[in-house]
Amino acid sequence: MITLYGMYRSRATRNIWAATELGLDWHLKPVIQAYRLEAQGIDPAHPEAPFNTRTPEFLKLSPAGAIPVMEDAGLVLSESLAINLYMAKKAGGPLAPKDLREEAQMLQWALYGATAIENPALDISFAYARGEAATENGEAKIAAASAQLHRPFKALETHLAAHSHMVGGRFTVADINMAEIVRYAQAHTRLMAQFPRLSGWLDLCQSRPAFRDLMERRAAEPA
Repeated sequence: MITLYGMYRSRATRNIWAATELGLDWHLKPVIQAYRLEAQGIDPAHPEAPFNTRTPEFLKLSPAGAIPVMEDAGLVLSESLAINLYMAKKAGGPLAPKDLREEAQMLQWALYGATAIENPALDISFAYARGEAATENGEAKIAAASAQLHRPFKALETHLAAHSHMVGGRFTVADINMAEIVRYAQAHTRLMAQFPRLSGWLDLCQSRPAFRDLMERRAAEPA
């Protein structure tokens, strides 16, 4: 059985979504971020603190002290996009790459999302989540992040003008990986409105029952 370590309010969402879609035998072991405990006035190092990213047992799995982490028959992976690509190949089927060509394309999009999109998209996500979007400083952060995202979003818009999905003309783990990265910028509707094909593809991905269930569970998890 695959064990996923993390929380719904973390990058583990992309792994939970993929594992559910793939029909794998898996379970989630909650590991709360240490900073969330500190925000509650709880010392992560206290013996009675919940299992967290600074707990010695967890640091043996992830020396970086970050979630998510996957453990499967002795294999430990600690990068969420790599975890999804591994699980897809393990499960096989339509969500997985059908050949070396598709595997390379899935790697390409995962790396592009991580390097060109995720950080500025997270800046937007945090600005909205912290209620900063209506402030002068928050607007400046969002504007700067949006400027950084214009080029990669245009690349996705161009790709999706010719392809229904990221790879292979079907829903795959590549769509899960990219959708979960783009989601961070989704709250900024003025930006998303400039890229209708990207927005339509994202809506299609997020209409899937596995995603909707995931987000319901995420919303139910304490912030």
